[in-house]
Amino acid sequence: MERRTSRKVKVGNTYVGGDAPITVQSMTNTDTRDVENTLNQINLLYKAGCDIVRCAVLDLEAVKALKEITEKSPIPVVADIHFDYKLALQSIESGVSALRINPGNIGSIERIKAVANACKEKQIPIRIGVNSGSLEKDILERNGKPTAEGLVESALRHVKILEELDFYDIVISIKSSNVNMMIDCYRLMSEKCNYPLHLGVTEAGTVYKGTIKSSIGIGTLLAEGIGDTIRVSLTSDPVEEVKVGLEILKALGLKKGGVNFVSCPTCGRTQINLIKIASEVEKRLETCDKNIKVAVMGCVVNGPGEAREADIGIAGGKGEGIIFKKGQIIKKVKEEELIDALMDEINNL
Repeated sequence: MERRTSRKVKVGNTYVGGDAPITVQSMTNTDTRDVENTLNQINLLYKAGCDIVRCAVLDLEAVKALKEITEKSPIPVVADIHFDYKLALQSIESGVSALRINPGNIGSIERIKAVANACKEKQIPIRIGVNSGSLEKDILERNGKPTAEGLVESALRHVKILEELDFYDIVISIKSSNVNMMIDCYRLMSEKCNYPLHLGVTEAGTVYKGTIKSSIGIGTLLAEGIGDTIRVSLTSDPVEEVKVGLEILKALGLKKGGVNFVSCPTCGRTQINLIKIASEVEKRLETCDKNIKVAVMGCVVNGPGEAREADIGIAGGKGEGIIFKKGQIIKKVKEEELIDALMDEINNL
């Protein structure tokens, strides 16, 4: 796929847009004022593969906490601010790597200019974020309801304010909980500007349904070459967001490294507890950083052949199974020993 050409902006030690790899983001759900818990969560997100993290900034106490958080965070921290330009200015001084703020919502042009100039001085970008629940009244009244065209118009209004202040380190997010509308929004925006785009389906839901919605919305756009950074929004532990985001990138071949796990859906030929075995193998591989493809297949008849491209895998028989490498059988093992034997072979690769 040919990726859309966008501007490149620097977020701490990470780049977004241009030829930079697509990054995975998340947001802490701790109280930012609780430095210890917030840093603990950031470290868990980092270990899961998160590239950029966002923290809510509700008041001055949260701003003060940001200073220690940004100093100790292993990944760039984005301050999430609504309406209060003073919190934006103070967050910049606290060392954040980017702001999430809509310039049209923070008051007079003097206030907007103060924030833009401070960002310019520190060389940090501003992420503009609009969604279907925050459209301006005139746009809603004209269209009667949220539309892709209205969301894009709203985002471009905020962009124009910054451009008129000679500020261009901008990332744009235009989210909707409606997957079709979200896709339409980003397709339209990709034609209107060359700023980096932050993809996401907002209010996607719990892990099960939210993963499906996000995979369809984000995956469709990435497959078309649209998108520079992503966040999977789930009503769950933020670490789950990162896991799903990374799997979306891996599925599209946009991220290399780490384990690529495949397993068959089972059928009437399967004579081992494949569902239990596949689940356990997948769980054990979560901490494996080897760049390999692992397959768990249900039967010896087709397993090794169907998974020939896998570096290593297992295929079930009757109360037993085989371990194979690159489609070649290397040993036969009892069912209850299959998982341990497979993991031993993987550790020896």
